[in-house]
Amino acid sequence: MNETMVCVVGNVATQPVYREPVSGASARFRLAVTSRYWDREKNAWTDGHTNFFTVWANRQLATNAVASLNVGDPVLVQGRLKVRTETRDGTSRTSADIDAVAIGHDLGRGTAAFRRTGRPEPGTAGAQAQPEPSWETPEPDPAVPSANRQEREPAAVT
Repeated sequence: MNETMVCVVGNVATQPVYREPVSGASARFRLAVTSRYWDREKNAWTDGHTNFFTVWANRQLATNAVASLNVGDPVLVQGRLKVRTETRDGTSRTSADIDAVAIGHDLGRGTAAFRRTGRPEPGTAGAQAQPEPSWETPEPDPAVPSANRQEREPAAVT
């Protein structure tokens, strides 16, 4: 597949719009990407040109994007770049869209709290529900001797 994959860092410019046609959930929003450069004359960082992309998300990514994103949020978007040229009334317009594969908040510019979405009910997707494994190390039982644990007697006082 000769697709142009991009990773873009910018700010959400419009509130995500959600649709649910027969083909499945879809969401879109505009992303503003502004280049920055060091201006030696001003001795400061300066904003350069701003590019705008229309970001398209599908299925679960669309649902999660609408629930998570707001105007002004700094985000990273990874996806397939699609450049289109349209002619209306003799005027040619070029637009750049990104079919998103992944969207996330830019943690270099703030914090986020991750929440997992619900999983499908057992039987609906053909998968059996598995219990979440316990990731905590259990406390050792003092009644059970362990080869790794060294029992020490108190030092004799002389």
